[in-house]
Amino acid sequence: RGLYLEDFEVGKEYFSPARTVTEADVTNFAGLSGDFNPLHTDEEFAKQNLFGTRIAHGALGFIISTGLSNQMGIYEGTTIAFMECTVKYPAPLKIGDTVHCVVVPTEVKHSSKPGKGILKQNLKLINQDGVTVMESDQVLMMKSRV
Repeated sequence: RGLYLEDFEVGKEYFSPARTVTEADVTNFAGLSGDFNPLHTDEEFAKQNLFGTRIAHGALGFIISTGLSNQMGIYEGTTIAFMECTVKYPAPLKIGDTVHCVVVPTEVKHSSKPGKGILKQNLKLINQDGVTVMESDQVLMMKSRV
């Protein structure tokens, strides 16, 4: 089901399914990561912050994006390695937001060794209002047919 390196079209948009960020997501991520910052866990504290309410952890948004992008099936069985990424958080991710990913390949480069190559892509996590809450430039090593 996964795409090989040469199947990715530079500039084409690939869309994931959507999911809603829940209270359980934030609670479980706080427990898993050990990040109990009151910005994420204390509504009364968070009412006084810039956003007026608790927000989800930025890293949780990134982790959700990896799951959503994998649900597209385009990486299934053809990804060799996730090699590098940069992440930006232009807007808060809130409990109750329904988010999806848009992935756009930016470069496809075959390796000098057969059977693999590099895929560079931009991934955006977008909420129900069309606002980008997380953006990541990523480098993946993918299987190729040549």
